[in-house]
Amino acid sequence: MLITALACTSSPDNKDASSLLPIRSGFYLGEPLADTTPRLFAPGLVSTGMFTRDVAISPDGKEIYFCVAISNYTYATILFTKEVNGKWTSPEIVSFSGGPGIFDFEPAFAPDGSRLYFLSTRPDGNEEPGDQDIWYVDRTPEGWGEPVNPGYPINTDGGEFFPSLTSDGTLYFTRNEVGSRLNQIFRSKFANGSFQEPELLPQEVNCGTNRFNAYVSPDESYMIVPAAGMEDAYDGVDYYIVFRDENDRWSDPVNMGEAINADNPGGWSPYVSPDGKYFFFMATRTMEIEEADWNYNKLVDIYNNPNNGKADIYWVSSEFISELKEDRKLTGQ
Repeated sequence: MLITALACTSSPDNKDASSLLPIRSGFYLGEPLADTTPRLFAPGLVSTGMFTRDVAISPDGKEIYFCVAISNYTYATILFTKEVNGKWTSPEIVSFSGGPGIFDFEPAFAPDGSRLYFLSTRPDGNEEPGDQDIWYVDRTPEGWGEPVNPGYPINTDGGEFFPSLTSDGTLYFTRNEVGSRLNQIFRSKFANGSFQEPELLPQEVNCGTNRFNAYVSPDESYMIVPAAGMEDAYDGVDYYIVFRDENDRWSDPVNMGEAINADNPGGWSPYVSPDGKYFFFMATRTMEIEEADWNYNKLVDIYNNPNNGKADIYWVSSEFISELKEDRKLTGQ
């Protein structure tokens, strides 16, 4: 049974809705660990019926970040919950939020957890808000520090978003040019204390007619790419995986399968847990209504719960990724 404490703004005795959430303890918010069938992640706490996507988990597993948006991204922010004295806290907006008028999304940890990268439309200097750039905050003894825009060559006058980092600090991200809706995936190596000129990745990665928000594994052995315009797609945007070898050759993109992509018209936020065991992904699925339940109360119930057509976060065992890798030809550059 799904818990819907966050679906309303207050309880009958005016307590904050977050105070009604169940106390959780254990790994992954105390959830039963995911198996080979995708299921909602933490219903009632993370998956609530709001538009929810993007996951970032600290290397020690004790902090989980995720994002919510309301009214077509009118309000869009990063939330977090952390384990304190063995118990998970109620979700809160991050301390470095830009506020109600700023779009903050897509958090990604540096390999050692000391830095968190994210997308923001906050102004850099005297510019007007609205330009999508990649920002970061550093961890301090008091919490997260002030947001920093790394500037050129990562950020340009176009849009840069969805950071994802490897163990050696290489930054993968997506970029579009000013006035263009074509998104392309780049990577920038970190050397001598700074990011280097980004390189456009080959067509195996930049597949289809458009692509969004690619995740790279810490060892850089594969990328998960949400791509549009692929011939074997189940829906408009499907998750594909592209494998890489030690010579920087990439395989052809492989559809991640029916369990991930079927009945999912909007999915563009992939992530794998720090321990490599679980694949998290955004899906926009809608629960079916039986003829006997075709009534007003059922419509309200669907609206106030996950699987209502808005974005939800699912998770599944990542074991199937190694199976997809078998016998995949690396085409190279």
